[in-house]
Amino acid sequence: MEYFEDVRVGDTGEHGSYEVTAAEITEFAERYDPQPFHTDPEAAADSPFGGLVASGWHTAAMTMRLLVDGHLSDGATRGALGVDELRWRRPVRPGDELTVTTEIVDKDDWDDESGLVSVRITTEADGEEALSMVGLVLYERREKR
Repeated sequence: MEYFEDVRVGDTGEHGSYEVTAAEITEFAERYDPQPFHTDPEAAADSPFGGLVASGWHTAAMTMRLLVDGHLSDGATRGALGVDELRWRRPVRPGDELTVTTEIVDKDDWDDESGLVSVRITTEADGEEALSMVGLVLYERREKR
């Protein structure tokens, strides 16, 4: 279990991989972001993207899954306060392989039971940056103050 005291600025990690399918792109979009370039391959072909692409929110959700499976499930995390600097750098397409990397960029005291850790999160799709953000994650202290 990784606690606030164990986290160091500069620590990096790589967290899993995930292949994106057309079916899940359209399923997510039909439910949460029903724009034609996410839901309809024919309409998407005539869009500025030139084909079906995942919603940025879907990319963020897939990123979260990789983070939980590859890192957060082993940490004494207490949730997050949000994200800063969220950017979708390039569209995610069917068949793309997503990977997530993290870098601890800052840490601060929060309260007697937790510390705040700023984590730069980068999601790559087939080796190209697709999403970047800074997560503001609360970690439990091993030793309460």
